[in-house]
Amino acid sequence: ELTEEGLPFLILFHLKEDSDSLEKFQNEVTRQLISEKGSINFLHADCDKFRHPLLHIQKTPADCPVIAIDSFRHMYVFPDFQDLTVPGKLKQFVLDLHSGKLHREFHHGPDPTDSTPGQEETGKEVASNPPESSFQKLAPSETRYTILGRDRDEL
Repeated sequence: ELTEEGLPFLILFHLKEDSDSLEKFQNEVTRQLISEKGSINFLHADCDKFRHPLLHIQKTPADCPVIAIDSFRHMYVFPDFQDLTVPGKLKQFVLDLHSGKLHREFHHGPDPTDSTPGQEETGKEVASNPPESSFQKLAPSETRYTILGRDRDEL
């Protein structure tokens, strides 16, 4: 049902017993992202049950907690869970999704203005191989009867 809305997901992958990370995530979503409620869905998922989406972003349950955005085209990983409580950092991550920055950098590497201190700029574009979204495959089957998304009545 959530995929039918077409809104991207901001997902916290955490271990089932890790209630501290979940509480931090929920607090920061409430504090930083309440204005984004209509443009993104906020979810949390058990790392053990959702290993497959984690594999798409080259993570395992041992890497949890992990925050990612699933846009249904690609999954983008929040750089460091420890930065969750840095004011504005999570909001900027979501705003970068909406502006297209995450998608652009996913395919072409970091924007030229986003240089890392101590790192020399080479002027070369760095291509990346972004993981495909696994949630898009959860749509209703085309081989089963459904009343959703059909152009004709079959009753």
